[in-house]
Amino acid sequence: MDVFGHVNHANMVTLLEEARVPLLFGEAGRAGLEEFAKGMVVVKLAVHYRTPVVVDGQDIRVEISLKDLKFASLTLDYKVHGGPDAGAPVAATAETVLAPYDIATNRPRRLSAEERAFLQTRLTEAGA
Repeated sequence: MDVFGHVNHANMVTLLEEARVPLLFGEAGRAGLEEFAKGMVVVKLAVHYRTPVVVDGQDIRVEISLKDLKFASLTLDYKVHGGPDAGAPVAATAETVLAPYDIATNRPRRLSAEERAFLQTRLTEAGA
């Protein structure tokens, strides 16, 4: 939170991370895709603010959709609503480019066909 009671940039980035971790690590792991949890790096991050998110004890809603899927990276789009439901105003939009990473070899890796299918199926235009 900043001095004006708004969610600051560092906290917004953390909220985006907290929104994607259950999907990429939790749901993917339950689907038998264990490699995501072994290494995924953020290649690029952009946040565009429309209105401040005020810290008032209310939940916020983060919707995630798949913008682009390549063989060695994926791009996620985010809509951050200032309240808990889809009707709440969009306070920020964001985008992250992620790459799967093999920590044992310290090298990026390609997405498997199963990982690509999971992402395409789970991340629809309507958002996660």
